[in-house]
Amino acid sequence: MNKVLLIGRLTKDCELKHVGEEGTPLLIFTLAVQRPFINNKGEREADFVPVAYWRKSAESIAPYLTKGKLVSISGRINVRSYTNNNGDKRYATQIIAEEIQFIDYGKAKEEAN
Repeated sequence: MNKVLLIGRLTKDCELKHVGEEGTPLLIFTLAVQRPFINNKGEREADFVPVAYWRKSAESIAPYLTKGKLVSISGRINVRSYTNNNGDKRYATQIIAEEIQFIDYGKAKEEAN
């Protein structure tokens, strides 16, 4: 079984692309996920996880996936290989999101209170 659940903050605004002849919407972003422990310097470290979202709703949620937004992602790990310009085989790992949920709503919610 290949199932992933992450909670983290976007490192920058998402990027919306349209791929292929049909123009399938694709969201690309990086999620900063805090590690559950503190390092030797007393700081929390984070993992920076690349995420792709291939859903029709990508266009409608793209304006809300902005830097610093706290979201939960459920999906699967995707590892692919490719050959770079030097002929070296490389691997790329990313999360293919199947569901995105907003955990906080930022300033808009705070201003409403």
